[in-house]
Amino acid sequence: MSTRRSPSGHWKFATFLFLVAPLLAGAQDPLLEQVLGSAPFPSSLTAAPEDAGFAWVFNDRGVRNVWFAEAPDFEARRLTSFDADDGQELGSLTFTSDGERLFFVRGGAPNARGELPNPRTFSKGVGNSLWSVELDGGEATRFGEGYSPFFLDDATLGFFRRGDPMKTALSKYEPERLLRIRGSVGNLRASPEGERFAFVSSRGTHSFVGLFDPTADAVRFLAPGVDRDQSPVWSPDGSEVAFLRLPTGTQGEIFEPLRAVDEPWSIVVVDVDSGDSRTVFEAFPGAGSAYRGTVAPDQIVWTASGHLIFPWERDGWTHLWSVPASGGEARNLTPGAFEVEAVAALPDGSGVAYSSNQGDIDRRHLWRVGPGDAAPQPLTSGDGVEQFPTPAADGTVLAFLRADGRTPLHPALRFADGREQALAPAQLANFPVDRMTEPAQVIFDSADGLDIHGQLFLPPARFTGPRPAVIFFHGGSRRHMMLGWHYSSYYHHCYAFHQYMANQGYVVLSVNYRSGIGYGLEFREALNYGASGASEFNDVLGAGLYLAGREDVDADRIGLWGGSYGGYLTALGLARASSLFAAGVDIHGVHDWNRTIQNFVPSYEPLEDPERARLAFESSPLSSVDTWQSPVLLIHGDDDRNVPFAETVELVDRLRERDVEHELVVFPDEVHGFLLHSSWLEVFGRAARFFEHHLAAAAEEKAAAAGG
Repeated sequence: MSTRRSPSGHWKFATFLFLVAPLLAGAQDPLLEQVLGSAPFPSSLTAAPEDAGFAWVFNDRGVRNVWFAEAPDFEARRLTSFDADDGQELGSLTFTSDGERLFFVRGGAPNARGELPNPRTFSKGVGNSLWSVELDGGEATRFGEGYSPFFLDDATLGFFRRGDPMKTALSKYEPERLLRIRGSVGNLRASPEGERFAFVSSRGTHSFVGLFDPTADAVRFLAPGVDRDQSPVWSPDGSEVAFLRLPTGTQGEIFEPLRAVDEPWSIVVVDVDSGDSRTVFEAFPGAGSAYRGTVAPDQIVWTASGHLIFPWERDGWTHLWSVPASGGEARNLTPGAFEVEAVAALPDGSGVAYSSNQGDIDRRHLWRVGPGDAAPQPLTSGDGVEQFPTPAADGTVLAFLRADGRTPLHPALRFADGREQALAPAQLANFPVDRMTEPAQVIFDSADGLDIHGQLFLPPARFTGPRPAVIFFHGGSRRHMMLGWHYSSYYHHCYAFHQYMANQGYVVLSVNYRSGIGYGLEFREALNYGASGASEFNDVLGAGLYLAGREDVDADRIGLWGGSYGGYLTALGLARASSLFAAGVDIHGVHDWNRTIQNFVPSYEPLEDPERARLAFESSPLSSVDTWQSPVLLIHGDDDRNVPFAETVELVDRLRERDVEHELVVFPDEVHGFLLHSSWLEVFGRAARFFEHHLAAAAEEKAAAAGG
């Protein structure tokens, strides 16, 4: 394969492209706009406090609004009337106790410099503002500054402002400090009678579970120690609190596999009146002795039968276990080679509803189980992806989010008799389902022999002969792409791009590389992954060789793309294997681990451990930039709070030195997960044109030459 090097002064041309990028954003393929925007993305599914009703957020081409539906007809209606792609997120939906008013949070949190996420600099009311709307009609109104709302009583709203717990009357925003204690406060949980609150006080090296009584303005701590106590849950009668106790310093650091630790985690129960405590469960040493939670606000569920349900990786998979709150032997409620993910307590206290990939490793379905059940009961099945079970307060119906290989994510209901129906089906009416392809599960060998799962998207039959191909790597790395539209908005957009590229004649392979989730502890905690050796590069090579060996793929025209950790693997593939990968799109990728690790581990200092710093750099794309030859499109927002913008700055400098062909798209004031719909359109529009030039057009020229 010929070497692709830019002409002299190419970096000036790339800089020109960056400067005019906003001018190019409007000219997109109509199909790309349809796939990315004709079905709104749902999130924040929340049950009303009484009867059967649900609220959620729809993001419709960047315009975010709150929706609501209630029994008996569950006709969906929009509660708010925001009308701009302004980058202001909506979430934390919280009903008043009478179910007549809904509070929510608009805007995002500041970065380390105190700057609010605001890619539209002319927006008003940005940054963690509390809003409310009446369910029976009327405009939403801004209540005041704050986030994470909760209720102290029927007339008093609790919330956080700039890290401090606050309170105010519902009738008027007059904030007062709720409590003053050392450390940061979070994870507040109201007692069953609603008069007291358990909370977590984080203090750096350790954390306490506290008890707060607003009427007495009193705080006391439950069995304080030197560990990291978290995730409190009340007993049904309000007499006891259970919480997790994670030993300080034994849960591992970033890129240190958590296959075994010295001091296992435990569950502690405290009598709130006497203060007496007891340890009712302690994880065994070895696998699972480092705690891994589920996607749920409460990591422990206290059932009406007096059992605690909690996650544990004892057998190398995240399962739900139960133990009597009085102490005793723990029982695995969900045995098998699969992972439990999102968990919700059932209103009657009988157990939980949850999602897992049981029997369908690359999808998600819903199940229910209780401490006395012989086996879990399936609630959904088939070729779909179901996530985030949300039971109605009266237990008559279960709401959840659903998708499949062709139909995007949407809210749905399951009734007690097994009937199911979509919520807001009209919102899917304009989506081009008939043009979508059903992805196929593929399993291929990595370069070192590990089985790697992927989803393969084939182009329509009208495209014949060997096709150009692109390989996608998700971010995280604790993520899992599925045989259907994703329940994360970031990967929902990525899945949409897979479908679009298949429609353009590409073979698309989405790779679930090692260190991702869904395949158990050993796969997730892979040896030598990331900054400790980049063992995932074996999976990058394996994916390329798998596609190169397919008869329907042009082996000379295979590209890479991904964002964040996926951008890291894209850059690593281009730097180490330009002979295999012809081009790549690197979206806010990591290029030097020694810089990005400090974003997540502030105490990390390369000079204090030169050997570790050396290995981290050798595991980074910058260490192999001298062998980088393939062209690359680099995309980054300069207010990225996850991967520093400096990662792209330094890589561009090194590519310029080597005269490697590159293009740039930079979004001033955008964050890691682009907030504006227009930004996503620009990202994928530019990526499609880049691959068209470097893969598709070149492949067509090659085919024409061969035919002539």
